[in-house]
Formats: sequence, C-alpha cells, structure tokens
Amino acid sequence: MPQQEQEAEVVIIGGGIVGCSAAYYLAKRGVQVALIEKGDIAGEQSSRNWGWVHQQVRHPQIIPLAVMSTEIWAGLEQELGADLEWEQGGNFSLGFDDEDMADFESWCQPAHELGLETAMLTRDEVAGLVPAMSGPWVGAIHVPSDGQASPQLATAAFAAAAERHGARIHTRCAVERIELSAGAVAAVVTEQGRIRTGQVVCAAGAWSARVARPLGLKLPQQSVRSTVVRTAPTEPVTTATAWGDQVTFRQDRQGRFVLAGGGGAVYDLNLDMLRNLRQFLPMAWRNRRWLSIRAGGPLLRDLRTLVPGSPSRRHAWAHLRDIDPAPHRQGARRTIERFRELFPSLAQLPVEHVWAGNIDSTPDQAPALGPVDSLPGFMFATGFSGHGFAMGPGAGKVVSELLLDEGPSIDLRRYRFARFAENDLAPMKARRR
Repeated sequence: MPQQEQEAEVVIIGGGIVGCSAAYYLAKRGVQVALIEKGDIAGEQSSRNWGWVHQQVRHPQIIPLAVMSTEIWAGLEQELGADLEWEQGGNFSLGFDDEDMADFESWCQPAHELGLETAMLTRDEVAGLVPAMSGPWVGAIHVPSDGQASPQLATAAFAAAAERHGARIHTRCAVERIELSAGAVAAVVTEQGRIRTGQVVCAAGAWSARVARPLGLKLPQQSVRSTVVRTAPTEPVTTATAWGDQVTFRQDRQGRFVLAGGGGAVYDLNLDMLRNLRQFLPMAWRNRRWLSIRAGGPLLRDLRTLVPGSPSRRHAWAHLRDIDPAPHRQGARRTIERFRELFPSLAQLPVEHVWAGNIDSTPDQAPALGPVDSLPGFMFATGFSGHGFAMGPGAGKVVSELLLDEGPSIDLRRYRFARFAENDLAPMKARRR
C-alpha cells in the first residue's frame, strides 16, 4: 500500500473486471501501472453479476465491443493461465408471440452487418437445444458464440496476471482526490499516500460519477440494484445462457443454476438520482414493469455526507467501502416461480443463495469509454450498464490501445463522454419482459 509519495505512468481507479483488465493489458506492454481499489478486488458488481458473456446487447453500436470482448474470452484461460470456468454454449432469448419475433428480426439485421452470427430459431429448434425446458414460447433468437464464466474467478485472474507483469495493486485504499496542474492530471491522493501521474483511468463502476464530480465532470450515472438467485447443484441441463419470461438463467460448472430477471431491479433513490432525475426518469418509466424506484438506506447514507464536520463528510469513501446491497425478496420469489414454470422437473431444486449487486447505468445504457477532451490525462472506462463483465476484457484492451497506440481497434464515437452534454443519446426501447 502506498505509504508515501510514489509515481506511476497510469493510475487506474477501480478494481473490478474493467480496471483489472486495463491494468493487465497496460502492464503486459511495459507500462508502470498502479491500481487503486477502495475495497477488495471484485468486491462489488464484478463478483455479483450473472456471469454472462453475451453479444445480444441493447444497441447495435455496442456490438463491436461485445464481439471484440468475446473473441478475447475464448482464449483468456490460456492467456491468463487460470481456470475461469469458461463455456461457450451460446445464448438465446425466448419469443412468446409474433411481436417478440419481429423485434428479434429487426435486431438481427444490424447485428449481421456488424459481423455477429445470429439465428432465428423455431419452437422445435429451441426444444432441441434444451429438451428439459417447457413453456408457451414460439421461437427464439440465438447467438451461438456467446458464453459464460465465473465472476469470482475472472477478475481475480486479471489482477494476478497484471501483478505478474509488474502492476501495483492497492486494495482497501480509497482515492481522496485527483490533483491537477495547469488544467491536466498531476497526481492521485489516496488514503495512504500520493501518487504522481499524468494519466488516470476511472473504472470505478457505480462510483465513477462521484470520483469525477470534484473535477467538474458531470457523468450521468445511476445504480440499478439487481437481485440474483443461485440454486443447489443438479445434473447438467445446458451450457447456454437464456432470457425467458421474467427469468434469465445459466447453469455453472458445478451444476448450479444462476437466475435473475424476476422484476427485482430497483433504482435506489440517492443524491445521484436526484441530480440526474431528468435524464433517468424516461428510462425508468419505459421499463416500469421490471424497474422500480425506492427510497431508503442509500439516500440516508448520502445525506449524512452533507452534515458539516461529520465523519461521513470527512471520510466519505470509508463509509462506502464494503457495500452489500439487500436482495429484492419479492423479485427473487418471482424469478424462482418463473424458473420452475420453465423447468417443472426441477421444481424441487433448493435455493442455495440470494444476493444483490449495483449495476452502474447511463441514460442510454452505453458505456463512457475514452478520454475526456476538457481534462487532459483523464479517461473514463465505466457505465457498462449490465454488460461490464462481458465487455471487461475488450474495454481493458481498448484502454491500452488508446494510451499506447495510434487509436483503438473499434470506433468509440458512441461511447464518448461528450455525448451526455450534447444530448446525443441513442434511443432506448423498453424490454417487454
């Protein structure tokens, strides 16, 4: 841990999969990297997500980064020298009527143009993929190159590989402030020391807006609390990941089903939500069937930071170190019910664990990835809106390309930070289920 002033070519803020991936790709190329994490590596959403590696994303402009990331995932176990429980079993979304199938068809066209292999499946073809599944679906959209991996293993493997290449990783060490000189990044001050640097990569997930706000950067960002259910192990059923009617599922290497999607997603009202209400309310309204807004602990915790002289105000990050969101129990029950409807033969399968995590989202559900023109030396790699685990390897590689090469290997125009101020946001379509 940094006990005195140090120096690094690049300081990465955030020890999730995006930050650890960026640290790995930079250190591998000889860059002196320091990664700062207020808690533990993968302590928040990078170990709490569904474990999906998917390319069936909300907007076509996100597909190139998803494809790039999936290509990396396919060889990642060998590259990192670690078991990630990688399975490339594909992904499918079930359609329950003609409108669903028409939506899938309209998504397939731009996906094909961007080089992503997709297919429309009939009911019989879906049944052939997962014979144990039953229900009133009429077909599905299928992405055969999608996969799954262990969230608990993947980020840790990136961090370990980054350290082997010389990266310095500092955990339980929050960033207090970023210092500027002549309008550019000059240093990062942490709880335990100062690090001189000319480059900061903000990969702080749900906390990125709070890291950037003292610099005058307004990142519209809100956390979505998502609840996940894990069953006890059972015999192998499928290696595919899937969307159903208010349920998603994957079966991990141990035979446990990881489930979500039962309408348990929550916007926890906090100061960030109040600041960004105008930008986020339209999305909340469109998706009101599965997304609710609640006031409670997060708002009270934020309000305490406004009290002059309080410990929460003096050391705000210390009070945000070990975040363990409460699961949405009603949503979890709904998820389990929908899963049992899909798999009647597994109706007696016990539930092993229920948890929640905070997904960092932006108004257009696309990341902020790239440099900030108004602040030399500062870069965002955040806002992946539920795709962070899948896109983490690609995002980390893009960060290294931006810093070390003539340019990134994919077009980042739709990911630029300036789009929020320009109100150049991609239109969002509500999910019907």
